[in-house]
Amino acid sequence: MIRHLKSALAALLLTAAPASAEMELSLYLGWQGVSDSTGSGTLPGGAAFSRKFNWDGKPFEGPIYYGGRATWWTPSDWGFGVEGTHAKVYASAADMAALGLSRLEFSNGHNIFTVNAIRRWPNAFEDIGLAPYLGGGIGIAVPHVDAQVIGAANRTYGFETTGLALRGIAGMKYAISDHWAIFGEYQVTWSDNDATLDPDPTVPGQLPGKLSTEIVTHAVNFGISYSF
Repeated sequence: MIRHLKSALAALLLTAAPASAEMELSLYLGWQGVSDSTGSGTLPGGAAFSRKFNWDGKPFEGPIYYGGRATWWTPSDWGFGVEGTHAKVYASAADMAALGLSRLEFSNGHNIFTVNAIRRWPNAFEDIGLAPYLGGGIGIAVPHVDAQVIGAANRTYGFETTGLALRGIAGMKYAISDHWAIFGEYQVTWSDNDATLDPDPTVPGQLPGKLSTEIVTHAVNFGISYSF
């Protein structure tokens, strides 16, 4: 998957690199939520589970929700580039209790990395200085999996590449100078996740567990861009 994404990015950059192209760097913060989803799999040791999870985003708890992207704009107002978002996903206390877990979260990031294509309309609202844009991306989910079975001597705690991710973007940008702009946008991401839950090292021969679930995040972002 990563090899294919690198090839796709290289092709996009070649497409978007004429001498007159404009590069834009954007950073944003915002509010981010998570839709409920069904999760299934096995706990370490083999106990199977399947239930609807009531996920929470908690975007303002540290480390906070944030993101950034680099976009190469062509003279035709198509942009191509890369984006990374540090989203957050927490299981509810009821979900953890039902599974016998004391922790289940992606709080150091349900990180989404995508290769993007974006279309902008800089003259659509020229009289008030607003430029709408729409875009999408494809990439991978790299969450920081943090999970622990009640009573286990260890904790699953690390980054995992868990599956395919998609991104949708709709926003408005307002130029405050030739190089600087502010923007507001709505973003949605979808990811298909297969996370591994580490076995307890004090239990001889215990097999690792697995959590499979689709994660959909929704965010309202506000940010600043620099173009050159």
